[in-house]
Amino acid sequence: MALQHAEIVSLSKSVPETAINGDEPPPPYVLKQSVFGSIDICPPNGPFPVIDISLFSPSSSASQAHVHKELEKLRSALISGCIQVIGHGISSSFLDKVRELGKQFFELPMEEKQKYARPTNQIEGYGSNMIISENQVLDWSDRPSLWVFPQDTRNLHFWPQNPIGFREMLNEYAEKVKFVEQTLYKAITKSLNLEENSFLNMIGERAPVRARFNFYPLCSRPDLVLGVKPHTDRGGITILLQDKEVEGLQVRVDGKWFKIMSNGIFKSPLHRVVTNTEKLRMSVAVVSEAVVDKEIGAMEGLVNEERPRLYKNVKNFGAVAYESYQNEQIAMDAIKA
Repeated sequence: MALQHAEIVSLSKSVPETAINGDEPPPPYVLKQSVFGSIDICPPNGPFPVIDISLFSPSSSASQAHVHKELEKLRSALISGCIQVIGHGISSSFLDKVRELGKQFFELPMEEKQKYARPTNQIEGYGSNMIISENQVLDWSDRPSLWVFPQDTRNLHFWPQNPIGFREMLNEYAEKVKFVEQTLYKAITKSLNLEENSFLNMIGERAPVRARFNFYPLCSRPDLVLGVKPHTDRGGITILLQDKEVEGLQVRVDGKWFKIMSNGIFKSPLHRVVTNTEKLRMSVAVVSEAVVDKEIGAMEGLVNEERPRLYKNVKNFGAVAYESYQNEQIAMDAIKA
């Protein structure tokens, strides 16, 4: 399914400008009705299981029994959809640096941030939602979205040079998160008794990876407006660095949508971000996707008489997911076998 984007809504102010003035949110941001319920219905939150991925390293001194127990814990957790990761080797001080430089970027004057503005109908650059329909509800957020892998596809003119050190930080963070992502992919396939590179081979060696710095300004009407609408992610694994002080992410743990490659064993959790009248919030999401022209489907080792193939094979699932998201639909429903 190809996306046909059209920038058809014109707003006089950006989200940050509206937030600074304390104005009422413009109508395109107001969630009037939703197939996922009203804003005041709070989905259940964690705590989510904590997984120590250092146990999955080839250099780990942990016993096989200990590693097996952690793999079982990982598999059980992903049936619900979300985990917290420790043992990733990224220092707290560096993660604080990522957060700090991200916040410094959002504090820049609008004319400075606009130097990295997202072109019409493109996903990369600084801005907010792409507009694909007249009735689309917009997210109360502001973000630069930047491709980080493959390295030769990086568009560095979108990578902020201000604040100083942002580019160097993002390069280092992307490399560290890539290691975490690959460790998780291998552990997940092992938990399913598959060859450890099965998922990595399916998404492709040159799988695109995007870093998105999400800024959620103050909102005068959190009862009407969401930072991010309910959705399931378009990629294989999303690694999220949350704000240390301000909560906002909410995850529904009883959803009915599942990951394609696991043939429905693992869930793709429905989640959203709420707004706040008192505190700004920032997070950093790193999202991996499959190569656009590479066909994604259930792993053969997970299809049998007891569990038949649940989803069609699909190319460019990211496009399917994005269009479904803006239309308040679930992409997985569109590709059921």
